[in-house]
Amino acid sequence: MAVFDLQKQSLRELNAALHQQSTLLRAGEHADTDWEITNPRGSHAVAVGVDGPLKINVQGSVGYYCGGMNQSGQIHVHGSVGPGVGENMMSGSIRVTGDASQYAGATGRGGTLVIEGNASSRCGISNKGMDIIVRGNVGHMSAFMAQRGNLVVLGDAGDALGDSIYEAKLFVRGDVKSLGADCVQKEMRTEHLELLAGLLKTAGVRDVQPAEFNRYGSARKLYHFDIDHAEAY
Repeated sequence: MAVFDLQKQSLRELNAALHQQSTLLRAGEHADTDWEITNPRGSHAVAVGVDGPLKINVQGSVGYYCGGMNQSGQIHVHGSVGPGVGENMMSGSIRVTGDASQYAGATGRGGTLVIEGNASSRCGISNKGMDIIVRGNVGHMSAFMAQRGNLVVLGDAGDALGDSIYEAKLFVRGDVKSLGADCVQKEMRTEHLELLAGLLKTAGVRDVQPAEFNRYGSARKLYHFDIDHAEAY
């Protein structure tokens, strides 16, 4: 295992090393695949742009954009994260042991983001295909303009959940303070229970059942023009 101490070495050196090892792996050459990052001390942009199957353990809390643009990496933060964790992630996984600040998983296109604590406002904003599982609560405007992907919340959701949502699927076990524009509660059919069971299994959640959740999604009235309601556009 490669150990990188951010108290002794710079963030630029860390990300350059991770990118170098990712390049070696894609070329089929030998590389260090297991990494432990110590003393992050709230550093921003830790492990940004990883594009190879590296396993990265961050021992402590980090700042904003941790794991941004991740592709194939498996990142585990043993602490909390600042804004934008997993922003524009393409594939791979990020697990956060603690809490996440606002817009966690923003514009994510793929992969899985697991937050074992709470997430703040705008969790999953403009999601384009990522799976996000939050064991705690999410804040207001979560899944705003979410286009694809799934958001699973084991706790409660704040105001305006799913505002202006497209085709993402939202599963909430707790209470929803309010739904955003064009977001409605939907029937939980067999295929949704099966989908949710798979998401919970991937996240390592074994103490709840899919039937305990409600499903929310788009009423499909905002993105289909209706001449009879032209004044509303």
